[in-house]
Amino acid sequence: MGAPSNSGDGGRNALLRALPSVEQLLRRPSLEPLLSGVPRARAVAALRLAVDRARGRLVASGGPGFDDADVRHALATLATPGLRPVLNATGVVLHTNLGRAPLAASAVARVAEVARGYSNLEYDLDEGERGSRYAPLVGLLRSLTGAEDAVVVNNCAGAVLLVLAALAAGRECVVSRGELVEIGGGFRVPEVMKQSGAKLVEVGTTNRTRLSDYAAALGPETALLVKVHRSNFALVGFTEEVEVAELSALGRARGVPVFQDLGAGALAPLKGPGSSPELTVAQAVSAGADVVAFSGDKLLGGPQAGVVVGRSALISRIKAHPLMRALRVDKLTVAALEATLVLYRDGRADEVPVHRLLAQPPEDLRARAVRLQGLLAGRGVRARVASVVGQVGGGAMPLAGLPSSACILTLEKPEAFLERLRAGMPPVIGRITDGEVLLDVRCLEEEELQAVADAVTAAIPGNPP
Repeated sequence: MGAPSNSGDGGRNALLRALPSVEQLLRRPSLEPLLSGVPRARAVAALRLAVDRARGRLVASGGPGFDDADVRHALATLATPGLRPVLNATGVVLHTNLGRAPLAASAVARVAEVARGYSNLEYDLDEGERGSRYAPLVGLLRSLTGAEDAVVVNNCAGAVLLVLAALAAGRECVVSRGELVEIGGGFRVPEVMKQSGAKLVEVGTTNRTRLSDYAAALGPETALLVKVHRSNFALVGFTEEVEVAELSALGRARGVPVFQDLGAGALAPLKGPGSSPELTVAQAVSAGADVVAFSGDKLLGGPQAGVVVGRSALISRIKAHPLMRALRVDKLTVAALEATLVLYRDGRADEVPVHRLLAQPPEDLRARAVRLQGLLAGRGVRARVASVVGQVGGGAMPLAGLPSSACILTLEKPEAFLERLRAGMPPVIGRITDGEVLLDVRCLEEEELQAVADAVTAAIPGNPP
């Protein structure tokens, strides 16, 4: 049972000394119904967590002391996976904090099939000997991009690090000042280049870089001409940049390879209202880029991965670098990426969720928002439907504004409401705009609307959880 609160130091110390031990709690009769059927290891872990919770409360505010409810809370915490599905009502399709691209159904099925047993990850079934884990991917990537060879690592930042380390360590890389971007988590392209051992040579200005700037910087120590995708921002106004085709022509004339960090990695043109043009991987290869790196979990719509395609001689050097093993992908990534690439090969890119989410007509989105509004009204929750603008996310198409629809809730404490939404099962992630709660329906499936309505109802103050 709980002990009364006491804010004095003496009372607080007494309550701290009175905290029960795990062994005492295991024998406490009032906890028998809670712990019945719970494996002993989990019960012990829950009791320790419960006591720690009570101790933290006492230290922070002086009380109250331990209560059996702390055990109930600890058991629920341990039973809840740390990584779990959420419902995305933000309107951001490639939300980095929410796992970016959802996988296609065929990719999910392939992952489950490969995960439940053994596979030929590094075994050549024809020859009966060791093979390459990238074999299922190389042929698909070659046909889809027009490149001579390909390799896959854990993410695009890893791909950039590996390319620079393998092709330019100790030598110079020429890059425009307008492309020295900072990507997610505070990681900056110049710092990644420094870790690779390459020497950065900046050319041009922040807003204007010409072909002559690159040409003037070329010398005997130049290993690569580098072009970087501008993640999360765009330059507008008085600007000038060199396209990859022009840079590639210069590279060929001077015998210097061109490396294009394409970032988002579109394999096919993106469709849908609000979408902006995005250079595809095949277009970059066709334009003459010798090596192209891009993400697997952005516009490609697959698992997190960094894909590198390009000329065979350069890819061979990349594969032979010691970092290759440190950055390699596991069997689940190979399975999911292969299944996703097969959809592109077979002309079924519309089955990749990212493509479907981006291509939704505004009238369909509004109809979905009206249905959510109706579900909320049936529970006594007032909401209005409004036109809103969403984002692609993941650093892709920073100027694209995706026309969408949302249910808007006017509440006294919107931050506290969103906190309760996040604490629900399943958690619902929304956003606040102009002091109101906004639930964008773009990334919500039809069958998820009921769960969103239930979560919203439970999070309204005064409603039962």
